[in-house]
Parts: sequence; C-alpha cells; structure tokens
Amino acid sequence: MGPTRRALLACLLLLQPLPAVAQNAIMFAAASLNEALTEIATQWAKSGHPSPQLAFASSSTLARQIEQGAPADLFASADEKWMDELESRHLLAPGTRINLLSNQLVLIVPKDHTRTIAIDGSFDLVALLGPDGRLAVGDPAHVPAGIYARQALTTLGLWSTAEPRLARAADVRGAMRLVELGEAPAGIVYATDAAASDKVVVAGVFPESSHERIVYPFARLDRSDSAEAKQFFAYLRSPAAAAVFTGHGFSTLK
Repeated sequence: MGPTRRALLACLLLLQPLPAVAQNAIMFAAASLNEALTEIATQWAKSGHPSPQLAFASSSTLARQIEQGAPADLFASADEKWMDELESRHLLAPGTRINLLSNQLVLIVPKDHTRTIAIDGSFDLVALLGPDGRLAVGDPAHVPAGIYARQALTTLGLWSTAEPRLARAADVRGAMRLVELGEAPAGIVYATDAAASDKVVVAGVFPESSHERIVYPFARLDRSDSAEAKQFFAYLRSPAAAAVFTGHGFSTLK
C-alpha cells in the first residue's frame, strides 16, 4: 500500500465514531440508605457496569441541591414531602416516581446503657434523659426522621417536654452519632440506622399509629438522559436489590 493510500486510510479511521462510553449513574439518597445502596451499587459494578456515584445526606439537603441544579440522575428520599417538592417543580422524569421502601421509627440508647422502654402513655422521657441530657433527632424543621419523631412525640403528648431538650442534627445519622459518642443519652432514628451501628441498641419502637407511614420514594430526574442511570434505576426495583434492602431491615412496598 502506497503512502497516499495509507494516509487516506488513517484519516478514515479517525473519522469513525468512537464506541460509546457508559457514564456513571449519579444518585442522591437519604442518609439512612447508605449501607443498603452501597451494597447494591457494589453488586451492580461487579456485573460489569460503571460504579454508581452515591451521595448521602438529609433528603431536604439533597432536594435543595437538586433544585439548584446539582447534576444528579436519581433521587431517593426518606419521605414524600421532599419528592413532592421536586415533582411540583417538574424536576422528576414523568412516570418514574415509585414508593419503594418503608422503615420503623425507634428509640435508641448507648449499648452500655441497654434498657427496654414501652413507647406508650407511660413513657417517661424526663427520667430517660436525666436532668441535663438531650434527645438526639434529625432537625424536625426539615429532616424526615426528625419530622416523624415530632409527629410521634406529639401523638404521645410529649412534644412540649421534648422540644426544649432536643439535640438537632443535620440528618438521621448525625443524630445517631450523638448517641454513639455519648453526647446524648437517647435518640430517635430509623430501625435500619440502629441495625447499622454496634454502639447503640434499640430501647423501644414507636407505634406506627403515632406518625405518618415512613415511605421512601425513588425517582429519576427529568434532566438526566443517562442510559446507565435508567438501567441502574431498573435494577433498584429488581428482586436482587429487594433482597439487599430487606437484609438491611427495610420493608419493600408493592
């Protein structure tokens, strides 16, 4: 082959379209989903896909970042309020929103102060906290776990007692951390959070009737055109993913 033909062939090869490179799915998710979603993402990557990029924080914090243009493909909230907020702003891909999981609200104490407390009309919060102790919760002004906690304490007639003694955290894991570190004698978190820690134990479970049902809605964001994100979103609704979620203590919703 002469030099002219070789040069022409090289130019033609350069003009050929490059193979498409799958982009990592970017998912914003409630802090309480950390361990379960990390395990599912690891499974997904082992099957040959790019590893999803996961960002965990309070649902409210993530929803506000999405509103401000954060480049996420998928969102999982720990309550319906913040998903409603994004839907009202037309930020969800139509028809993709699904209520996938549920959870329980529990009272935790440090592991070295294990006790069992009946969460009913006899619940003596003042005795539990002592003269100076505070109750660790996600900030009830915006954190879903804190909002559920406020509802439960209100139903039990304890909100006026509890409110001045709250240790408000930026998310539910921050609330649990305060109990783990001994900075609060008790806290209110999800059952799955307590199961993820070896430093706290569940002292009692709040009656489901004391608060709104805990629901985790998932959705794909309208601004995303990632084929990889669409596939990962489908995988999150698969039996394999459901097994991981239930293994971490979540209940799956149909």
